[in-house]
Amino acid sequence: MVVIAGNLIIRDNKILMVQEAKKKCYGQWNCPAGHVEENELITDAAVREAYEETGCKVKLTGVLPISTKVLKEGETAIIVKFVSEILDENIHYDTKEILDVQWIDIEKVKAMTEKELRGYETILQDINNYEENKIYPLEVFENKIYR
Repeated sequence: MVVIAGNLIIRDNKILMVQEAKKKCYGQWNCPAGHVEENELITDAAVREAYEETGCKVKLTGVLPISTKVLKEGETAIIVKFVSEILDENIHYDTKEILDVQWIDIEKVKAMTEKELRGYETILQDINNYEENKIYPLEVFENKIYR
């Protein structure tokens, strides 16, 4: 099982998207997201992934409904997508992992095909949840590291 923390960053009816450079999803657009590492809080992972994939510093403002997905490899993924806002927009990225970072109109993202959009159903559901204001407070996470 993997846990993925991601960001839905919307401004002026556009979503900040990354174009993947990984072989298995080369060229597909995605929201900034990635695996939660060992000994890492999920909220910290979301902030880290946004920075690593876009160069932007973000503030988490809410959380969307959590998704569970069985991946093609048979592994289960828990996907937690946060609604985030840009604190510092300084777009830069590792070209070995990301091909491009762009603000893309929400309607254009909704019109993308499964071949164009990584996690097609999940991203479309995240947008739908956002538009229906299914955004929950960050206090649903009791973030603690026990030592």
